[in-house]
Amino acid sequence: MAKVLVLNGPNLNLLGTREPHIYGSGTLEEINKRLTELADQLGLELEFYQSNHEGELVDKIQQSVPGIKGIVINPGAFTHYSLALRDAVSAVGIPCVEVHLSNIHAREEFRKQSVIAPACIGQISGFGPLSYLLGLRAIAEKIYESA
Repeated sequence: MAKVLVLNGPNLNLLGTREPHIYGSGTLEEINKRLTELADQLGLELEFYQSNHEGELVDKIQQSVPGIKGIVINPGAFTHYSLALRDAVSAVGIPCVEVHLSNIHAREEFRKQSVIAPACIGQISGFGPLSYLLGLRAIAEKIYESA
């Protein structure tokens, strides 16, 4: 069974209470539950990790080799400036999809740029928790097409 890492960056542990008018009222735990249900249908095993610390996220990406076959990442605010995360995603050579609950391209100017997206196979944003589910489906397709 292929294993996928679901990686969440800063402040995503506050989902449910953090700016619900932007991010919705669902919690990260609820998103993870929905992802687990979908992973079971897709024949995938998931590993979840959330950190507010850039270096811990980089370490987790690096440690994922060779057991992880795909990554779904919501880098949070690191999306816009973390070259360290971008380089980690690029360095490990594991297919990665960047996801966002809100449409980052319809928000403040500084949020419209992702330094991580160019190292990913794609980016999905603006669909709330569905962004994660679509990202997992995309990773599953990529894993199974290369198997």
